[in-house]
Amino acid sequence: MTPGQSNAVKRLEDYFAVAPATQGRANEACPLENSDTPAFREYPSRLFVETTTRCNLKCRMCVKQSGDGCIREGDISPSVFAALEPALPHVEALVLNGIGEPLLHTGLEDFIRRAKELMPAGSWVGFQSNGLLLDNDRADSLVRAGLDRICLSMDSVCPETFREIREGGEVRDLENALFALQTAKKRHGTDLKAGIEFVLMRDNAHELPAALRWAAAKGVSFAIITHLLPYDRHHVDRIAYDANTDEAVEFFRPWRERAEREGIDFNVYFKVRWNYLRSPEEQRVVDFVSEIQADARSREIFFHLKNLMARDERWIEDLGSIFREAEKVAKETGLELSLPEATPKSDRKCDFVDKGSAFVSWDGEVHNCYFLWHRFNCYFSGRKKYVNTRPFGNLSGRGIRDIWNDPVFVAFRRDVLLHEYPFCSNCNLVPCEYIYAEEFEQDCFTNTVPCGDCFWCMGLFRCMQ
Repeated sequence: MTPGQSNAVKRLEDYFAVAPATQGRANEACPLENSDTPAFREYPSRLFVETTTRCNLKCRMCVKQSGDGCIREGDISPSVFAALEPALPHVEALVLNGIGEPLLHTGLEDFIRRAKELMPAGSWVGFQSNGLLLDNDRADSLVRAGLDRICLSMDSVCPETFREIREGGEVRDLENALFALQTAKKRHGTDLKAGIEFVLMRDNAHELPAALRWAAAKGVSFAIITHLLPYDRHHVDRIAYDANTDEAVEFFRPWRERAEREGIDFNVYFKVRWNYLRSPEEQRVVDFVSEIQADARSREIFFHLKNLMARDERWIEDLGSIFREAEKVAKETGLELSLPEATPKSDRKCDFVDKGSAFVSWDGEVHNCYFLWHRFNCYFSGRKKYVNTRPFGNLSGRGIRDIWNDPVFVAFRRDVLLHEYPFCSNCNLVPCEYIYAEEFEQDCFTNTVPCGDCFWCMGLFRCMQ
């Protein structure tokens, strides 16, 4: 640990709401490790396989369109896919997409067909797509290959908004794709499920209920709603979620009410907290904040005072109304709806690790989750963050079973399942030496799993899985 990192830990312990008792738990044995938890089975239970990183659109919110994009383009080879065959009889779900448009891969149907031959009863194969290449012939080909699920990108029913968000796409392209899928389903009598994915932003959130109603009328049976992950600084102001955890919001509410009763101005605190000489009123404010910090520390609660003060209560209420209307539409139309949280959940879980997922890049690299699948930059708490890929082996040199059961990979999944890492978005030390370093080594709890700032495990980001 560097001197700077050591100082950061000391400041966390002494000043901000972090209890030293929580540190080091990631080194304990995971209580689930000896059970039939999917993360510790002999083979992965879910495979996410990147068929290609090429795409025929230039969506403004995509990592490929950011100036710092580090995504290499390529297509998965038949030999790489064949290396996954030993795992397929044990797989419950196979998702054939990553960063790119799966329909650009000419061997997509061959992969689906082979997977369906090997996968167990009750399992499914699917992928997400922009739908531009989904004409009648391609829909028919996919259905005949045995495709079970497909999710099409749809962020607006307004042609102008859709065109602006997904450059090169049109609402009518999506409508044609859904019609082709419905026609192919009827022709072959299959139970293919078609769905949509809606990337929620401040400027399109109000369109969500109408988009769901439109999609349901076109034969869509499920909808996945996810928040925006900003890869560009200009997108930071468009995120629709609140950065404060639900636990921090509930913790701070009575303190804020008390501050109003007692005439405490938190803005004074930020002006004088490092001053040696303070007026009696300034000292009263500092003492009040110290009370809050001590209370948070005793409950092991992370909170970020400035973020809590800046919380847009009216927007959160509006977003709640939009979500309630979306749920009403889903109930009326029979749509299976997956909504994200409006506020990060303090009760974290990793659906990827919990469900025994492995992520395979087009070049054969095997990873543990969506967030660490590729190398890229994004903006977290308004600041630039470097995300590095986390491969555990390559299928060109090792089998999927060997990679999955490698002690390093198993230990990584164990540490993730313990969920004993800090809430970085609610930490007053942001930006710190840990999460903004170009190469992540550890967090302030000394964990080597970079999960303290993962909004997937807090319920904000969703995808087909």
